[in-house]
Amino acid sequence: MTLTSAGRCIALPLTDIMKPLAPMPAPDRARRRWLGWLPAAAAASMAAPWARAKDAPPVPLPAVGSALPLVAAPLLDGGRFEPAQAEGRVLVLYWWASWCPFCAQQSPEMQKLWDAQRTRGLQLLALSIDKKPGDATAYLQKKGYTFPAVWLTPELARAWPKPDGLPVTVVRGKDGRVVQAEKGQLFPEDVAQLARWL
Repeated sequence: MTLTSAGRCIALPLTDIMKPLAPMPAPDRARRRWLGWLPAAAAASMAAPWARAKDAPPVPLPAVGSALPLVAAPLLDGGRFEPAQAEGRVLVLYWWASWCPFCAQQSPEMQKLWDAQRTRGLQLLALSIDKKPGDATAYLQKKGYTFPAVWLTPELARAWPKPDGLPVTVVRGKDGRVVQAEKGQLFPEDVAQLARWL
């Protein structure tokens, strides 16, 4: 049924209703950018207590070519991340949360990247913005993720302020400078291509 301009309902022939849909376009950067505001809105509504004030401007992505300093951080699995581990190596920083639907799509791809590239020297550090570290730990265990992850405490958030959006992926090159920065969900082929920086 459809509504006419006169306000009457009319029945459409079944052939009109059953027409095949046009094929979906291939994923691209423009679509990722468009989707970037959705995770930001979700993140804003569920932000951790130490998140930036509502009147503070959003944190931009770090500029390509800018230095990305590192700090030591306790890992959720009980280990420790030390800055020396990433010196002269490519490091992927990945801001995520257990409640983020876009992160739920990207995280399996991050695990595949970690599994495939860590023997080539890739370093990965997932920065959870969950309200409690237990939420992040439980999620990682439930999903079987083994990539290194930390809970972003207020102290760590000062060292690595989360850029606007979620998830956020930043690649630090071997020279300690940003070579790529993306906000919003990366598609599987985009995550796999992060290995080009090795």
